[in-house]
Amino acid sequence: MGTWGTGPFDSDLADDFRDWLHGLPPQEVVAAIQEAFQRVVDSGSVVDGEDGAEAVAAAAYAIGHVRGGDIATNPEGTPERPRPEMPASVRVMARQAFRRVLGDGSRLAQGWVDSSTAAKWRQEVQRILSAFD
Repeated sequence: MGTWGTGPFDSDLADDFRDWLHGLPPQEVVAAIQEAFQRVVDSGSVVDGEDGAEAVAAAAYAIGHVRGGDIATNPEGTPERPRPEMPASVRVMARQAFRRVLGDGSRLAQGWVDSSTAAKWRQEVQRILSAFD
């Protein structure tokens, strides 16, 4: 898996997940996002890096249209489309998942080579999480 930055879609895995979400019918997007959060919430003592990356990408995709365009959520060359509102239960699950993704048992949080990149990634994740408040 290649990673080229600290943004929510800046890895092959997260970019592919965004493309997959974008290809779903709108009525299936909320369920897919909820499943990504659920995998992280239900994980054991260690959160898998792939599950963590998909949860961050799912959250960014869910709130991208609300944030005034500061998170590009559509795959390159495809038109932007409206996303369904996230129910309160999904918002709660997002916050639970992000606590796990940012925590000590997260392979995604521990996988950064240097501390300045890790800090930048944490700041980006916190910014996305703040949209769920």
